[in-house]
Amino acid sequence: MARRKSIQIGEFKHANPIPNASRIGHLLMSGVILGRDPRTAEMPPSIEEQCANMFAHIKAIVKAGGGTTDDIIKMTVWLKDRSQRGPVNTEWLKMFPDEHSRPARHALQMDMEGGALVQCDFTAVID
Repeated sequence: MARRKSIQIGEFKHANPIPNASRIGHLLMSGVILGRDPRTAEMPPSIEEQCANMFAHIKAIVKAGGGTTDDIIKMTVWLKDRSQRGPVNTEWLKMFPDEHSRPARHALQMDMEGGALVQCDFTAVID
């Protein structure tokens, strides 16, 4: 039996032959998560829609990996325009409302292709 388990969700797939996340033991690490619409696979035009989709994908991926969003310990977010953190923070506060129990997070600016305005990855520790 393989030590590493690939995690896939039906709503969001990579174009390349890589899983949404990978788990070894208690550690789950995602690949890059974009804000594509799960029904159409299109990239919405607004950062608000992309953030809502991205956070929905996060929740689905961690669940498919056997955990919950409470297991997420670190998230890295890349923004096309780093000053546009407001929509990220809106979804962040919905997912992590307890100010005493939030993952670490780092935001970076990066040029993106295909209409992407935001993307992220995360690490979770699942008991």
